[in-house]
Amino acid sequence: MLVFNNKNKKQYKGSILPFVLIIMSVVLIILVSMFGYISAQMKYSYAQVERERAFQVAEAGVYYYRWYLVHKIAGKTVQQIKTFWQTGNPIGVEEGNPYTDDYYDPEGGKIGSYEISVIPPDPNSTIVIVTSTGWTDKEPNLRRTVRVRFRRPSWSENSVLANDFMRFGDGTEVFGKIHSNEGVRFDGLAHNIVSSSLSTFDDPDHSGGVEFSVHTHVNPPPLTGVNDNFRALEAPPNTPARREDVFLGGRKFLAPTVDFNGVVSDLGNMKTESQIAGSGKYFDGTGVGRQVILKTDGTFDIYTVNSFDSGSGGSNSIVSYIGTKRADGSGGSCATTVTTTGPNTQCKDITNGQKCYCRHDNYSIPDGGVIFVEDNVWLEGAINDKRVTIVAAKLSGSDTATMFLGNNNLLYTNFDGHDILGVIGQQDIEIIENSQNYLTLDGAFLAQTGRVGRANYGSSDHKNTITVNGSLATNLRYGFAWTNGVSDWGYATRILNFDNNLLYFPPPYFPTGTEYAIDLWEEL
Repeated sequence: MLVFNNKNKKQYKGSILPFVLIIMSVVLIILVSMFGYISAQMKYSYAQVERERAFQVAEAGVYYYRWYLVHKIAGKTVQQIKTFWQTGNPIGVEEGNPYTDDYYDPEGGKIGSYEISVIPPDPNSTIVIVTSTGWTDKEPNLRRTVRVRFRRPSWSENSVLANDFMRFGDGTEVFGKIHSNEGVRFDGLAHNIVSSSLSTFDDPDHSGGVEFSVHTHVNPPPLTGVNDNFRALEAPPNTPARREDVFLGGRKFLAPTVDFNGVVSDLGNMKTESQIAGSGKYFDGTGVGRQVILKTDGTFDIYTVNSFDSGSGGSNSIVSYIGTKRADGSGGSCATTVTTTGPNTQCKDITNGQKCYCRHDNYSIPDGGVIFVEDNVWLEGAINDKRVTIVAAKLSGSDTATMFLGNNNLLYTNFDGHDILGVIGQQDIEIIENSQNYLTLDGAFLAQTGRVGRANYGSSDHKNTITVNGSLATNLRYGFAWTNGVSDWGYATRILNFDNNLLYFPPPYFPTGTEYAIDLWEEL
């Protein structure tokens, strides 16, 4: 008979309980950790959603301000836009008083709000800085801030802007953007984008079919030289080749057109501003124009021109001045011809040979303003720490005025944005025949109804180098050199350097667009 010892049974009673408790504790810790992790992830995801919504609300504030500007300045002149910023009480500009508005979903439910602070443009700039902070009603402490730079495009932001077919010959090097409302043949080296408002164009300089509106006649590597005949590879139905040997910045088709006719209203505004004390200086149409010599001391000398060598085959140089004085101080006037030009222009009395000096006036350069001449202008000299636009235009009657350059260089002292020069010819901006062999022109140049260039002074006319540091805007085909297909004359080397300061600081009252585009975007 078997006998069980109950005493040993009691000894093991409840020994499994600690293991169960340990396992349950471990499971509980894991579950709590899992729930905590899941909860944290849910909160994080929720916060991320609200942060993204706050970001979108902030961006909505930016685009609201862009919409606001379009409705406030659409169709206004440069001066009217300037007045809006100065006296129009634009929202968000007042320091310490940002503009705040609510943001709703399409069904009308309120999502959150944005706060807009604005740094208005400097009187000489087209830049507006807008900072927008957004948040949602669910998480008002989760805020996102976006800062953008708005900029009105200016005519001065292209190395060359044209309303006609443009041909850039071999030897031309351009560092800024080029745009034409018509076609562009480019046989030099373009460091930036070359664009046209067309897709194809029939090059008038050779026979054959249509080619791409931006095309080249430079032979593709490893070949060299230029072929003046129709280029099948530069025509549909082919795809435009990259041609990085010519178009370093690429080429663009069907770009927006630019309205040269609209500049007339800008000229009228410039004339008005020039007649306001402190805004500019106005000169009437006495004689056949004025010679303006800019000086680095902040002033300019101005002479009244009596006659110049004009007409077909003329050199366009000044022949005589109105208003002279005798060297012996005896007073009276002299019938004169010019023997030298410059700040101390010397004339010769053609009656008795006595030396005379041409009378001139000296004025301060209106910083941020306009010098307006109701006739032709012969311009030269240099500026120092000045921003000014000089205009040659006749706004009444059927005659037009031309801006003549080249007798001497036209120079900046500083290339940091402190020197900005606008040069506008109602008809042409013409380089005279007796121009400098090495000619440098600093500034933004605009020919409203004519062209920027140099006349065909004959196949014996040979100049070395013309350098433009700035921009050219021309209604008609531009050019500083000529060719008959065998030989070339004019300026052998043409260098167009773009001044980046003109992107943000166009010349005073220079034509600009009336819509602000986002130029720079960043999240703070």
